[in-house]
Amino acid sequence: MERLGTGIGWRPEIADAVERMPGIDWVETVAENVCPGHLPESLLRLRERGVTVVPHGVSLGLGGADRPADSRLVALAERVEALGSPLVTEHIAFVRAGGTLTASPRLEAGHLLPVPRTRDALDVLCENVRIAQEALPVPLAVENIAALISWPGEEMTEGQFLYELADRTGVRLLIDVANLHTNHVNRGEDPAKALAELPLEAIAYVHVAGGFERDGVWHDSHAHPVPRPVLDILTDLASRVSPPGVLLERDENFPEPAELEGELASIRRALDAGAVERVKTELRSACGAVAVRGAEPRTGISATQREEPAAGGGGGLEGTRGVAGGVFARDGAGRPGGEVGATRGACGLPRPGDGGAARQRLGLAQAALLSALVAGTPVPEGFDRARVGVQARALAAKRADVVAKVAPELPVILGAEYRTAFLAYAQTRPMTDGYRRDALTFAEHLLSEGRPEDTAARRELREWWLERSGPAPRSRRPAHRLARATRRVLLRR
Repeated sequence: MERLGTGIGWRPEIADAVERMPGIDWVETVAENVCPGHLPESLLRLRERGVTVVPHGVSLGLGGADRPADSRLVALAERVEALGSPLVTEHIAFVRAGGTLTASPRLEAGHLLPVPRTRDALDVLCENVRIAQEALPVPLAVENIAALISWPGEEMTEGQFLYELADRTGVRLLIDVANLHTNHVNRGEDPAKALAELPLEAIAYVHVAGGFERDGVWHDSHAHPVPRPVLDILTDLASRVSPPGVLLERDENFPEPAELEGELASIRRALDAGAVERVKTELRSACGAVAVRGAEPRTGISATQREEPAAGGGGGLEGTRGVAGGVFARDGAGRPGGEVGATRGACGLPRPGDGGAARQRLGLAQAALLSALVAGTPVPEGFDRARVGVQARALAAKRADVVAKVAPELPVILGAEYRTAFLAYAQTRPMTDGYRRDALTFAEHLLSEGRPEDTAARRELREWWLERSGPAPRSRRPAHRLARATRRVLLRR
């Protein structure tokens, strides 16, 4: 794996500052926010300087029950080619549910939601990752996500789940240490245990980000300074392995460049502290191995061969190959450090015939949860109702924020009424086709109710909606009876 070094998430709001920052070896950009034919000038200048640019996808939904859409894979591949990237990354998450697989309405989360750590979910995820790997022109790495809620009946820890995923597919891992901290606070999961179970040789790079805690819940905001506990997890990781790259993420509430540079300096210090511990551990291990060799008689088999476990595992483990080989260290039963793999066929692959049934079971479970989060249906059995409520409110708030970004005219037209009106709309109207369509549907909803009450604002909103509610500007749109009827109703208001 190529060494990336120290990087920062490229965002338009801080593009100029990123270009001037010293010691930036690479940047990461949200894949869906760039157009291959019209790359931002800032990214082009960075590339010309030799700065690596990595596209980071957010919409494939690799952890969803459906196979990744060909159109999304093609779009992601186009961005990889346009940016000349050595790899591409996505998330271990589901972002939509419902549809033909479950014979239920199609719903969009507008957010990365956790997959259950079950064998069904793992089988589906592995197949989806392989589909993506075949479609993309460079290696794929997938990221662990932060979560507010836990699935009932999980069968693996996060470390075991990621280990098995990398083992079966050869996919690289993007480890977000801030997300490990989030899951520690929200789900009681031990970051050190997760790191100990990971196939460290599979790590492509590491994310570091800030957040905040409110009422005992950690929110992975990417809008606050990186806290000490996250840096401590980074140090722990660096004491185990030298990560090929580390990147600071910041998506909101951008501080002055000097503050960002200070956070990067803190990240470098955390890495250095971990490297010191790693060297000490390696020296102690080497000294111990020399002492053992010197004390034992020669038999043609080295003490290392007799005594040392295979790389990446505990005592009694069989030999290991790297990620590309598809097998890491395993115990005598073929399990990577835990009770996983029990339903595997030969070579760790799912048993024949399991795929379709697993997809349907996973699809039904995900559709039920997402419907509770965005459509107000009952919370599925086994979930923490309070936490589901927190997640539902967070999704609605994020939805309002993103719609305000993709359609900045709406908060201007509606003023202080925007947020209250949107949150009321979101309670009964889940998103089904992305944020831009959501903005149009929201405007249409308001107009159909004769809102806003101010006549001038309502006229302005109507003009905004009419200009954007079709595939072409009004002057070039073909007449359509239904569209004309809708517009006539709205124009009379």
